[in-house]
Amino acid sequence: MADISAADVKRLREKTGAGMMECKNALVSAEGDFDQAEKLLKEKGLAALEKRSDRATNEGKIFVKIKDDGSKAVLVELSSETDFVARNPDFIVLGNAIAGIALEKGYDAVNDELAGMVTELATKIRENMGLKRLKAVSAGSGEYLTQYIHGDGNIGVVVKCASDKPEIFKDEEVKSFVFSLALHIAAFNPYALDKSKIDSAYITEQEEIFRKQMEQDEKLKGKPANVLEGILKGKINKHLSEICLLEQGYVKDEKLTVAQALAECGKKTGAQVSIADYVYFKVGV
Repeated sequence: MADISAADVKRLREKTGAGMMECKNALVSAEGDFDQAEKLLKEKGLAALEKRSDRATNEGKIFVKIKDDGSKAVLVELSSETDFVARNPDFIVLGNAIAGIALEKGYDAVNDELAGMVTELATKIRENMGLKRLKAVSAGSGEYLTQYIHGDGNIGVVVKCASDKPEIFKDEEVKSFVFSLALHIAAFNPYALDKSKIDSAYITEQEEIFRKQMEQDEKLKGKPANVLEGILKGKINKHLSEICLLEQGYVKDEKLTVAQALAECGKKTGAQVSIADYVYFKVGV
């Protein structure tokens, strides 16, 4: 039997996260071969992970990275079974590393390389984990990206603004305004940028819901058809204004809509300012 040193057991434990006795037994089984012992522990971890693979991963964090030159952003949702693991420093390092690699290599979707990184940590922690989604956002000439992470990382937002005078995005006041837009999106999770972005099937579905509600409203019994249609149209317009970003009350001043806040920013800077796109990620949604 090969001599198993305490130093080797300690080193194996630090590398794999396995218990002291597990590491010692693995080294004994591998007759002192460190690499073989590591392989045995990984196989054991994968087997344990397989048993947990059907467990829900509704906890986790959102990670966001933006290139130094502001040309691209990546959002990642890394999931776990428990919030305890989501707070694990290794989990946080992994999420940031995945976002960074995706940004550096130009990935715009989950792939085997990134999924493999998750599996490696999952076998070490022995809890079911997953790379649920990855989204890349590119910014062209005249566009500017900013991000906002809410709370403990349960919500992440990237917003892309555009201007005919992109130099305004160097202004700290404008940067602060765009950041506030990202904060607004995190708070209100708009369904779409504006009405033109909403699918007609969604509007039809909402009309059917409102019609059924109106049919059950005793106050509307006997009203003429044209009056009922007017009420229905009003309900739809109100609903759309509540779910469309540009029509929502701006988070920093609800007397203004987001569209009006953009116009005010434009007046101050002498430029046209608009929201070109945005992405909202929430853990488990």
